[in-house]
Amino acid sequence: MNITFVLLLFFAAFIPGVMVIMAKKQFKYHSGYFLVFAGAYIFSITIVHLLPEIFSKTAYPVKMGLFVLLGFFLQIFIDFLTSGVEHGHTHISREGPTKLSPLLLMIGLTIHAIMDGSILAQPGSEDTTHALHHSGGLLFGIIIHKIPASAVLMSIMQWSIQKKQLLLALLLIFSLASPFGLWAGNFLGQSNFLGSESFLIIMALVSGNFLHISTTIFFESSPDHHYNRKKILIGIIGALLAILTEFFPF
Repeated sequence: MNITFVLLLFFAAFIPGVMVIMAKKQFKYHSGYFLVFAGAYIFSITIVHLLPEIFSKTAYPVKMGLFVLLGFFLQIFIDFLTSGVEHGHTHISREGPTKLSPLLLMIGLTIHAIMDGSILAQPGSEDTTHALHHSGGLLFGIIIHKIPASAVLMSIMQWSIQKKQLLLALLLIFSLASPFGLWAGNFLGQSNFLGSESFLIIMALVSGNFLHISTTIFFESSPDHHYNRKKILIGIIGALLAILTEFFPF
């Protein structure tokens, strides 16, 4: 298992969350342009990396298409639990996020984070025709998706949990979720419990998740469907960067 991936996944969630917890005032997260960049990047890395890899490696493309669709609607269910926190935002009134259950929020985000980490794993099969290629571009996409999610999660938790020790404990659980998904995926692959096709199914589900998240970011970053020049430019930069990581992997 790549220890660098583990550390980056952990600190991408832990550091923003700690910054929110340690802030003296109630944290208010504003990241419109960053979310546009993240949404464009995640959408593009799904189109140019994940989906081509899935359909080029599988012998059952129609079945994989169904799993992509299932992942899209699975994210809608997760949104029901989290109210869109994994998109990097949520709607909080002056009275706080009264409709959000901290337990359901943690469950939904933890499941999503585990799935994020799992797609970075490698199957144990030595069949090179089914070997999965994961560039640093995919890792970068998960990281920029995780940073705002962690910040918003902790800002919401502050409304119902006053003890910083408990907040840090919940943040630690969330921060370990993606590294755990990566470890679990590698362990199951090396033990031959999961084969290449099973990993492709997981990738298809996460691809559907990413398609829902990225398109939702676009729509909700401009509720009136008005995109100014800056947002368009930032979106193009995000898409181009995702494309470049495919031609020049790191």
